[in-house]
Amino acid sequence: MIKIRYVEASDKEFWYSLDKHLPETEFQNKVYTKRGYVLSLNNKPVGLLRYNLFWDSVPFCTMIFIDCQYQGKGYGKQLIQYWENDMKRRGYEMLLTSTQVDEKAQHFYRKLGYKDCGGFVIDIPQYAQPMEMFFIKSI
Repeated sequence: MIKIRYVEASDKEFWYSLDKHLPETEFQNKVYTKRGYVLSLNNKPVGLLRYNLFWDSVPFCTMIFIDCQYQGKGYGKQLIQYWENDMKRRGYEMLLTSTQVDEKAQHFYRKLGYKDCGGFVIDIPQYAQPMEMFFIKSI
């Protein structure tokens, strides 16, 4: 049985088992603002999604991650669709997300109806990474 809900403070250990990038103060903020979700399978957490508001007005998915042994089974799609429905229910009409050009997630987003809408390259040595691609979707 699949259940998706807002992240709670008690999810901290699970959250950090998958998300190594989020500062602790931001985890607390995600709990407080309900800008994170946990996907559980038979009461076991296996995935997460977090987002911010780009321009303080457009929901922007900053991370979706499904535990490796559960990938490729449709859970990521269900988590994105849950987020989309929640954002639509809250009155948003457009969504953004991104991924690096060397990651397979770009194909995942396109299958879900997201369109390429630009990108940027960070060439500051200590932050350098492959180009970040952005995707947009009307909901």
